[in-house]
Amino acid sequence: MSTLIYGQSLWYYKFMDRMDNVERAASKFLAERGWDKLRPSDLAKSISIEAAELLELFQWTNPELDKVKEDAGKITEIKKELADVMIYCLDMSILLGLDTEKIILDKLEKASQKYPPSVVKNIGDKEPGTEDVYHSIKKSYRRDGLS
Repeated sequence: MSTLIYGQSLWYYKFMDRMDNVERAASKFLAERGWDKLRPSDLAKSISIEAAELLELFQWTNPELDKVKEDAGKITEIKKELADVMIYCLDMSILLGLDTEKIILDKLEKASQKYPPSVVKNIGDKEPGTEDVYHSIKKSYRRDGLS
């Protein structure tokens, strides 16, 4: 069981310290190269391009989670592409002066309300995220402008 500090677990504080370190490293990387004035549109394009490269690793396949974890070569490639996506996302957040922690936690809170465990967890024998109920919730949120 996690130790709670003002409603937050000790894990949370350790994670946020690490996140701060990552943000500082990314800021330094951008500044050292004179990339601290990149256009958000260029970063958005780079995020999409790198996400497509991550997706390409699964082209024409649909392996189960355990199979992917067992494939050391696949994991190496995933780590490379996932890092690229995450770095570009972090760069955009930093350059726009956003509070990365806040936007992530806010989105997780909205997602927890949108997809409560009691509705989406262990529905029949279908894979998580493939259920009709998931798509129904997503569609209604988009229709009502709640995303």
